[in-house]
Amino acid sequence: MAVAVKFICFLGLLAVVLNIAGLDAAGECGKSSPDNEAMKLAPCATAAQDEKAPVSDSCCAEVKRIGQNPSCLCAVMLSNTAKASGIKPQIAMTIPKRCNIANRPVGYKCGPYTLLIS
Repeated sequence: MAVAVKFICFLGLLAVVLNIAGLDAAGECGKSSPDNEAMKLAPCATAAQDEKAPVSDSCCAEVKRIGQNPSCLCAVMLSNTAKASGIKPQIAMTIPKRCNIANRPVGYKCGPYTLLIS
């Protein structure tokens, strides 16, 4: 019984230490998953499937917000949610440029794709 109590106390202490160290399963997008962040990019659906489609202001605003963290933006554009909704990553990667976002992660590699420069 005493061993079980010590083990439970050890697990509790370990959980606290990991949480303080920031190892509490935060991913590319912090505590939000790339799939959850992808849902916020619904206004970009058409623009991410057709590079000639206009990009809405709401899409640009979300891409600008998520694009502050390039690894999150990549994870979102390559997420299961994006794939399931018919997003074409090679076209989705052009959206920051099409939105004229000045501080976009140009030349940033996302899997086999690269955010466009210029």
